[in-house]
Amino acid sequence: MKLGVCTWTFGPQPIEDIFARVARLGFDGVELHGDLETFTPEAILALCQIHRLQVFSLTPGDCDPASPHASDRQAADSYYRDLIDFAQALGGARVSLHGLVGRIRAAEGSDQDSEYRHLVEALKPLCEYAAERDVPLVYEVLNRYESHLVNTAAQCRKLIQDVGSSQLKVLLDAYHMNIEEADPVRALAETGDQLGLYHVADSNRGGIGQGHSHLADQFTQLQAMQYAGPIIVEAPAMGPDPFTPVKTGDYLSVLEDQLTRSVSALREHFAIVETA
Repeated sequence: MKLGVCTWTFGPQPIEDIFARVARLGFDGVELHGDLETFTPEAILALCQIHRLQVFSLTPGDCDPASPHASDRQAADSYYRDLIDFAQALGGARVSLHGLVGRIRAAEGSDQDSEYRHLVEALKPLCEYAAERDVPLVYEVLNRYESHLVNTAAQCRKLIQDVGSSQLKVLLDAYHMNIEEADPVRALAETGDQLGLYHVADSNRGGIGQGHSHLADQFTQLQAMQYAGPIIVEAPAMGPDPFTPVKTGDYLSVLEDQLTRSVSALREHFAIVETA
């Protein structure tokens, strides 16, 4: 099982430093934050070669494909196309899509149903664009405190059905499922081969073993359903304000401790399963 980590959890560190840290911590690759003005595909590929890492996926910056304002939707479409082009230049890394993080209700003068329709219509041409470039897309399911449209695996599968493209799959995250799913293992099982990417953090968004989620059951389910993608650890240093990775004190040391524990737990679990 390949293991990755989200680069945004390291905060405003030089990308060269982040790659060096990721390699030292024992990961196989990264999920790259889509701040496309700060690096080029050529620079990222060079870092991958130096540190023997892969870019498994790209996660987007802020944009709003479900906005009631056409200008916002057009800006999201343009940004996501740039992200898809970047992923193609890297060799076809997955591109993650989601709504504007932090928007937890329909905009004033709008409503839930119309914004859902905007989202569906925004995703259709993006799926066609990605298919032409052989870039897989995944839609990330976020909890209700971060997004208002797609909060469960079932809702995401319905979204994919409404979009009507096999280019789009589901991204499930153990932290978000802890909030939204009555049974995260069942959510994984019912998603099946529509699962395109899996993120993990414990119930408190800390590293594995720092909360109360029964993550081993989820890992066993991934193995049972023959999930072939990477596991991406998305566990920023814990503390106030979940929307920034930067915390008071030496947050990077705290983060590295969480990640070290998570890598060890994952390697141990899958080693035991494979030898059982």
